[in-house]
Amino acid sequence: MTLDFIYPDAPIGAECRGVNLAEIGHDDFTALSKLFDERSVLCIRDQNLSESAYIKFAKRFGAVEQLYMSDYAHPEYPEILIVSNIKKGGKDIGHADAGRVWHTDMSFMEKPPRATMLHARELPVRNGVTLGDTHFSSMTAAYEALTDTQRKRLEGLQVVHDVFGRREKTQTHTHQDNLRKKQPKVIHPFVRTHPRTGRKGLYVSPGECIAIPGLPDAEALKLIDEMAALIPQERFHFTHKWRMGDVLIWDNCAVQHLASFDYIWPEERRLMWRITVDPIATG
Repeated sequence: MTLDFIYPDAPIGAECRGVNLAEIGHDDFTALSKLFDERSVLCIRDQNLSESAYIKFAKRFGAVEQLYMSDYAHPEYPEILIVSNIKKGGKDIGHADAGRVWHTDMSFMEKPPRATMLHARELPVRNGVTLGDTHFSSMTAAYEALTDTQRKRLEGLQVVHDVFGRREKTQTHTHQDNLRKKQPKVIHPFVRTHPRTGRKGLYVSPGECIAIPGLPDAEALKLIDEMAALIPQERFHFTHKWRMGDVLIWDNCAVQHLASFDYIWPEERRLMWRITVDPIATG
């Protein structure tokens, strides 16, 4: 099988064509995995995977994460989280309001997933244009853009991540009491070393990060906001424009992401299958 790789004019991102993920062999998967490590965001076009084939492919990257939002799990395949604005019987069939702010997935967990993947099953389209782009920002490139003085300032610092930091702002979760019991506050390094590449990157987001142990609150929040201000800068960005059948994988150790909500609910429908894999300590 001949793989065709396409690279955008961006510090991250790559596209692969010419492969059926349901039948991918060892050598081709090794090439995909290597490219994923290098580019942090990887799209494989033109897939139509069954649930079982999708899960099987995901497991090649590592253990599949147990869902913390089990209300939106696929009814027959609990490894898959439904991300959708579709309603049935007046109820959401999936997690509808996900990703309105810059974040890295599940940083509020002690061992966040290394990778997240989405498989596009239904996409909103208007006048022939697919809506709902996903934006990514390279935290590796952001760290490398810091001055030596700034990097030294961050050495050894840790950050408190709280599951409610973002959700209290956007009011996207209604089960806060139960979630608090499942997900107490956790501490991660401010600068994370990638477990596979060894490259360093900022591991901070304005939503979940609420404190820095050893620093006064005002000073801590100022530093968090200063570093988080790098995230929206376009020099670090890649934007994925969705097509039906895409499988998109991103590296939570290296990037942050943001969803576009430029489509009309509920008329312009969107349905994704999400799997998170390879939970790993950040230290």
